[in-house]
Amino acid sequence: MDEIFYKLIEKIKKYNPQANFDLITKAYRFSSGAHEGQQRLSGEPFIVHPLAVADILADMEMDTETIVAGLLHDTVEDTVYTSEDVAREFSPQIAELVEGVTKLGRIPYSSKEEQQVENLRKMFMAMAKDIRVILIKLADRLNNLRTLKSMPEEKQRQKALETMEIFAPLAHRLGIFKIKWELEDLSLRYLDPIAYQEIVSKINQKRQEREEYLETIKNTISEKLENSKMHVHIEGRVKHFYSIYKKMYSQNKTIDEIYDLFAVRVIVDTVSDCYNVLGIVHDLYKPMPGRFKDYIAMPKPNMYQSLHSTVIGTKGTAFEIQIRTWEMHRTAEYGVAAHWRYKEGKSALNDFDEKMSWIRQLMEIQKEMVDAEEFMQTLKIDLFADEVFVFTPKGDVINLPVGSNPIDFAFAIHSAVGCKMLGAKVNGKIVPIEYKLSNGDIVEIITSSSVHGPSRDWLKMVKTSQARNKINQWFKKQNRDENVARGKEAVEKELKKSGLEEGKVLIPEIMDVILKKYSYKTIDDIYASIGYGGIPLSRVVTRLKDEYKKHYGLEEPVVVPEHKTGKKPNVSDGVIVKGIDNCLVRFSRCCNPVPGDEITGYITRGRGVSIHRTDCINIQNALKNTAEISRLIEVAWAEEQKEAYHAGILYTAYDRDGLVLELANLIAEFKVPVKSFNLRSMSDHTAAADIMLQINNKQQLDSIIKRLRNLKGTIDVKRAASKKENL
Repeated sequence: MDEIFYKLIEKIKKYNPQANFDLITKAYRFSSGAHEGQQRLSGEPFIVHPLAVADILADMEMDTETIVAGLLHDTVEDTVYTSEDVAREFSPQIAELVEGVTKLGRIPYSSKEEQQVENLRKMFMAMAKDIRVILIKLADRLNNLRTLKSMPEEKQRQKALETMEIFAPLAHRLGIFKIKWELEDLSLRYLDPIAYQEIVSKINQKRQEREEYLETIKNTISEKLENSKMHVHIEGRVKHFYSIYKKMYSQNKTIDEIYDLFAVRVIVDTVSDCYNVLGIVHDLYKPMPGRFKDYIAMPKPNMYQSLHSTVIGTKGTAFEIQIRTWEMHRTAEYGVAAHWRYKEGKSALNDFDEKMSWIRQLMEIQKEMVDAEEFMQTLKIDLFADEVFVFTPKGDVINLPVGSNPIDFAFAIHSAVGCKMLGAKVNGKIVPIEYKLSNGDIVEIITSSSVHGPSRDWLKMVKTSQARNKINQWFKKQNRDENVARGKEAVEKELKKSGLEEGKVLIPEIMDVILKKYSYKTIDDIYASIGYGGIPLSRVVTRLKDEYKKHYGLEEPVVVPEHKTGKKPNVSDGVIVKGIDNCLVRFSRCCNPVPGDEITGYITRGRGVSIHRTDCINIQNALKNTAEISRLIEVAWAEEQKEAYHAGILYTAYDRDGLVLELANLIAEFKVPVKSFNLRSMSDHTAAADIMLQINNKQQLDSIIKRLRNLKGTIDVKRAASKKENL
């Protein structure tokens, strides 16, 4: 291990000769002793992992404290040592970094929205305090993915999915593209191994031909620049695998049909050199219209700067060329880490705090959002979305998520502008307020003092969380009494529908828990929030039901409304419940019934009637239980169906290249939404796919199954069997 450590020291010396090497050595010895006897799943000594994390941080040219924290990041979690021990042996700052990483590591990943939100909230809190915590965590995650082979298959997919949903987009938002790309490629290997191997295989097949072509391009550009007196570095690469994978699916193409697989990068000394090189390259190769982007004049929010242009090469093959300075290249590789304020002997960028202001904005927004689903949507937009760059009439640049409209623009300027907005002009022409903005648009907001606030309909139009939050805040302040009355009425109605007495549910013992959960002071605050749309009614009622059961130690009563003769039978969600009117109906997920299936109803405790396929294993088990039989009730499909239903398919075939794409193309022909798709390679050279579709009826499902059976190499196709669960 000492040899690996000495290589780490040499790497640090190259970029930071002033580093405290005694402290780094002390951290290595401390970590080695703390983890002595511990092994990773691969069988390697555990100390290999902290060393690898520190090495990744050294690639990012991080400061001494960060390197030391990287070496120590698992000591508090996995050894007898505490944060106090680390603070005493090293420093309080280093202890805080280690504790920050430890807290993030203690969060178990879950697909549940609320758990994901907690994960992300803690992450952003750590970032707001000291962004180095996240840089260490990203290095930790990268090394874990590099060594994922030794983990069980289920754990591999879990880690890969978590990485794709949280850590890769986070690396993107921080501008750390080198780590982002590797995280995406490694995750793809475990999420869709067949497609990954297909891409790798195809790329490797033409490696020599590609390298020769790239060398020709590099030589051509070098010769042209030979007499320019510019110091030029040229390199070529294949686009990373996940980028190719996305293009294959978004454009419905095979890898052989994708032409811009390569990118050529030219690195120069100055900004003026960048534009000079661009002119020379466009003289050599024909640029493709609409494929030029100037990120130097308009940098991305993550500080990325470069000139991008797609050109046609001598063989008619398209390739992308990127032109940047060395400083821009450093930022493109390591983003925020390239400008880290704590680096020894270096001062912070003057606008560093401004660049990181989005973290504080997200923290402010999440304080006001009690709904986990809404917060997740906010994150997907603010953190993960691509941007468009538009201008004010004065020439100021405003960056917004793709799909934003003039309303988003108005609230990005100021809430007062948004609340007085009457209309908008884009490039001098009046446009609808839902008009989607494009790069380079000049936007002018038309305001009027006669406008008394935003429209509720705007909440359905806006793209940014900033606009949505400011609109909600306006309605929150307006008409409070009306909102309270509206929210109270809605809650009481839902409780009555569930068979619960208001006087037994809305008591201080239960309401205190709800108030604490959603950070409200009074019950009227909750009612008001429901009234103006700040929090979904369903979430509050679900929480009330849960607390009701905990408080009384009882399950909710089985509520079966009396049959009212002489009335039209109740139709709910496309199902008629025989003998019951106004009954809550839900479709069971254990068997996913669809119109055309024979169905049976089951009277649940407090959740209405659940609809099952008659052949569902849970219904069959209920028929064997005398106590459960009484809960079964006759149901039938209504004549008219307006809903869409979930149905699962189990598909088995001989494993081969391109199978995933063939399945995707076949399903796409039926124009049905795919809710989930999971394909696994088996040890016997077969592949098994679990497919969940949103369909209209059994006939449509049967048609899809029939087509799948005719697909080349198919072994078996069947509808997913029901899962055993507690009714």
